[in-house]
Amino acid sequence: MTTPRPTLTGILLLALFTVPLVADAQPRSVPRVGVLSPGKSPPDDAFRQQERFEAGLRELGWTPGSNIAIDYRYADGNLDRLPALAAELVRIPVNVIVARGLTIRAAREATATIPIVMAADPCAADSS
Repeated sequence: MTTPRPTLTGILLLALFTVPLVADAQPRSVPRVGVLSPGKSPPDDAFRQQERFEAGLRELGWTPGSNIAIDYRYADGNLDRLPALAAELVRIPVNVIVARGLTIRAAREATATIPIVMAADPCAADSS
């Protein structure tokens, strides 16, 4: 069963604003979302999924590149890359990580402080 896009997006936004943004030394004006995917980077199905995820955010008033930043990391099918990609998102740092399936473990092992939204909606992460 998949979660409707507005519900997943709502959970993501709730996670963004329940975590203090003072975790890093310099306050940031735009929240950052990290999306960790086991699949291939665009162009591909991932591009369409990215567009749908960002469309869901826009429906809620969030414009990627304007009032929210999204950092996508793709393993391109090489699951051994997931821990390094998750660590990269933590170093940025992002305010929340969107993960599903095989990416959840990598995200959990990379951080104990950044919230992880476990996505069941293929719009939020790669469906491969």
